[in-house]
Amino acid sequence: MTSNKLPAPAFEQRLNRYEEKLNLVKKQIRTTSILRLVVFFSTVVGIYLLSSVSYIPVTLLGIAGLATFVYLIRKHQSQELKKARYQAFVEINHQELEFLKKKTGLADAGINFVTADHPYSDDLDLFGKRSLFQLINRSALVSGKNKVAERLLSPILDEKLLFQRQEAIAELSTKLSWRQEFQAVGLLSKYLSGEKPEDQNDLPGLLNWAKETTKIYDTWFFRFLLVLNPLIGFFVVIAIVLHWIAPVYFLFFLMLPSGILGPKLSEMGRIHERLTKKNNLLSKYARLFRMVENQNFTSALNQETRHIIVEKDAEAGKEIEHLSAIAAAFDYRLNILMGILLNVFLLWDILQTIRLERWKAKNSQHIHQWFNALSTFDELSSFAGFAFGNTESTFPTIISGDFKVEGNNIKHPLISSENCIGNPVKFTGWQQFQVITGANMAGKSTYLRTVGINLVLAMTGAPVLAESFEFKPVQLFTGIKTSDSLQDGESYFYAELKRLKELIDRLKSDQSLFIILDEILRGTNSADKQKGSKALITQLISFHCSGMIATHDLTLGELALRFPKHVSNKRFEVEIQNDNLKFDYLLKDGISENLNASFLMKKMGITV
Repeated sequence: MTSNKLPAPAFEQRLNRYEEKLNLVKKQIRTTSILRLVVFFSTVVGIYLLSSVSYIPVTLLGIAGLATFVYLIRKHQSQELKKARYQAFVEINHQELEFLKKKTGLADAGINFVTADHPYSDDLDLFGKRSLFQLINRSALVSGKNKVAERLLSPILDEKLLFQRQEAIAELSTKLSWRQEFQAVGLLSKYLSGEKPEDQNDLPGLLNWAKETTKIYDTWFFRFLLVLNPLIGFFVVIAIVLHWIAPVYFLFFLMLPSGILGPKLSEMGRIHERLTKKNNLLSKYARLFRMVENQNFTSALNQETRHIIVEKDAEAGKEIEHLSAIAAAFDYRLNILMGILLNVFLLWDILQTIRLERWKAKNSQHIHQWFNALSTFDELSSFAGFAFGNTESTFPTIISGDFKVEGNNIKHPLISSENCIGNPVKFTGWQQFQVITGANMAGKSTYLRTVGINLVLAMTGAPVLAESFEFKPVQLFTGIKTSDSLQDGESYFYAELKRLKELIDRLKSDQSLFIILDEILRGTNSADKQKGSKALITQLISFHCSGMIATHDLTLGELALRFPKHVSNKRFEVEIQNDNLKFDYLLKDGISENLNASFLMKKMGITV
């Protein structure tokens, strides 16, 4: 499944369109602001001039002026919403164009997901500056971003699930407008209220709150009070207005709501704290749920995930809109005057608490599934955006049975196409190892990372950068960027030994691994390194694993003679032409014939 679409014209067209709309709405906002001032001052001046004539024109002018002013306020709010939406689309398409140039500087680096103890994350630059995460992540939600990271860190080994994810990602990659609208809705609050992604971290607390389904206020007693208190309050006020009773009787009426609410104020405060100022956040989620509900999907995984959100007895969008309305109503208590009036006459806090208890009773069993499904769409959309933007990519063929990794013209996704040289990879069966030799800067390490990072992509269900790619899902283990630790008091050599011990322990626990190692045992002298490297490869051959090992030590190539069924030699070469190095970065069979360390030292002015 390859894409023949050209993303750059699509992104440029959308960027230009929304920049034009953004500039237009900014002008409209300025015009509306000026009109509000004109209406306000004209109304004030008009009322002043007409006040000496008659109250009728003053009243009419006041009503007309107020109505016009309110209309302009609402229009201004609508224009601000449009402005935020257009700003989101401008940001999205500008970033997509940067991604096409392999520029990731503006993207979230996912620093909080960096871990040195992971089997391959650090070696393959999955997170941090110039990372795969930056190139993939387009999430509208923090939960979606977390799922993207989880998917990169946890390979999927189930062939059926991988195929379903491929179908889902391929389908979403064709829905450019829907994906960008989904992403834009997620960004709206950033431009409207300055919300940062971490502001969504309250969601787990909200989900845990939804589990609490104990009914405290939704009882016949409090429901009876909700009817009794307003009735008494209404009759007391009417009686006072009609002079049937003295105003002092209103104080006696206040004893009823005070007696009911007084002991409950701190508890009501705790309940409200869970939802306070969540209206905008919940409204955003409601819109995202509605987008999923209103979209048709054909792939099995997308249909299954949508079905979780669109249930007959409880539709996520409708129910989250209802919760958002309750949260907004509960926030009225933040206005002291309005809060007092509503609680005195309507027992407002108890009314909203009962509404919340009923909402939780109906939806507590669904809400976690809803938000999990929504974050799944968010995560799949990120990978779909990556698929759409990489026209050279292809969805790999997933096989079962014996281990296999085979691809043609595989490339690194973070290297621009004009600078990237593709190479093949081929492993058929376990206990197969390739010793890759070559000069400095010839391309060995880049090749290792290219194979590794494409395997990671393949095991997320995403397309890979290759003409063709066929593989059986496998656990991946790498050792490329081992470093010492001053904080832990570890030398480079000891850190490398710990990494290799972890590898052997995994193999002894019957894990099947694809292994990628670069210049093993470089922290010791040449004789120990050579002896230890040969011993390690010999040991690896006895386990259920395969892999590639890059080295400058040409003697490791001799292992192919000793283990012809298990070890083969590959190389990257360099040529010296006209006193300059020439690299072709092409993988070849055999052991490297040319090394360049001495030449490079001389070029740097170092006497050799």
